[in-house]
Amino acid sequence: MKQQFIIAAVSAFLSLSAHAQSGTNSPYSQFGYGVLSDQSQSTSRGMNGVGLAYRSGSVVNTLNPASYSAVDSLTMVFDVGLSGQITNFKEGNRRLNARNADFEYAVGSFRLLPGLGASFGVLPYTNVGYDYSATKSLDETFGSVAVQMEGSGGLHQAFVGLGWNVVGPLSVGVNVSYLWGSFERSITTGSTVYVDDFSKVYSYRANSYLLTLGAQWDQPVSKTDHLLIGATVGLGHKLGSEVSISNGDTTVFSANDGLRVPMTYGLGLGWKHGTKMFVGADFSLQKWGDVDFPSSYSNGGETLYDFRSGVLKDRYQVNVGADYVPAAMSRNWLNRIHYRLGMGYATPYYYINGANGPKELSVSAGFGIPLERVGWNVRGNMRPLLNISAQWVRTSAPGLITENMFRINLGLTFNERWFAKWKVD
Repeated sequence: MKQQFIIAAVSAFLSLSAHAQSGTNSPYSQFGYGVLSDQSQSTSRGMNGVGLAYRSGSVVNTLNPASYSAVDSLTMVFDVGLSGQITNFKEGNRRLNARNADFEYAVGSFRLLPGLGASFGVLPYTNVGYDYSATKSLDETFGSVAVQMEGSGGLHQAFVGLGWNVVGPLSVGVNVSYLWGSFERSITTGSTVYVDDFSKVYSYRANSYLLTLGAQWDQPVSKTDHLLIGATVGLGHKLGSEVSISNGDTTVFSANDGLRVPMTYGLGLGWKHGTKMFVGADFSLQKWGDVDFPSSYSNGGETLYDFRSGVLKDRYQVNVGADYVPAAMSRNWLNRIHYRLGMGYATPYYYINGANGPKELSVSAGFGIPLERVGWNVRGNMRPLLNISAQWVRTSAPGLITENMFRINLGLTFNERWFAKWKVD
């Protein structure tokens, strides 16, 4: 059984190494590093990504590595997820629909020692994917020219993490990730006269690390109620990167080790009532305003490129959510189903032509459905949980394209009792 489980896990990791990102057709992925991916897993996604203060021994919560210290001592937890989405784009009276479906993540967790848990997996970081045509104005004599805008790629991360219950209610943790990937953006035109003015290829490649520190405080306030506080800090630093901008066959700009990831801060509050209910709220800040990004500027009528400030801006995000299960230990299957709700708000991390990019408003709802006695597990010691959630995200700003995305998230969490000791009477 363990061999089959390991083979399935490795296969998932190999697949996700190439496709560890959520699909997108958003034209907004042409700015900055692309669309920032959701870092949460299936349980948190039903709560719209809430998880900084969430602790459970039966799920993997990579949002705060301190949560690994809560992993059950008898089980190996493995969670794999995928998503499908439909996005409606609206610009004036024009509408267009697009569909995507992708693997999202594969993560696992287990206990190393009493009070010390470990985690590992593959997660997305950013995603770039768009393809549309536009017109660029020239002058009164020549009018405008048609151009094609295309982009693809993204950044991914493979991580290992540790969570340690230091003493009583205090746990700390760390995630160490290898970040890699590339993305490319191109502008092409059929005009042979203005090819040098409009045809550009922007290429970005990165190989580096990410380091996230976390802490959680689990304070009992009664026999059944707990107050939980979670905090995280992600270290900002330069990436081992390559950036090039070409005009036709000519490279007009290139640089090494210029891209950066920002400092990030997260604070979460939660209230847990026994095994029946969890309610939480997360606030996060990403200091993208401190990160320079390649952009063009005019110098004596000549267009030049360099890493410049003011292209990106700090991003704020607030999420609230809840998880409710009528009776987690009931013999009645319906009473063991988890019901989840959440909503959130996020500001953009980039500017578009000097103005703020689009803001995001999102809501989610989902279920955690227990699956009993999987066919291949004759002893019944694996009790998977099928997590299904639906999320609606509206991305909009005055005078820009409005996106309405409807996403279905599917996650399957396995709890395999690898470390139980059997007694024979």
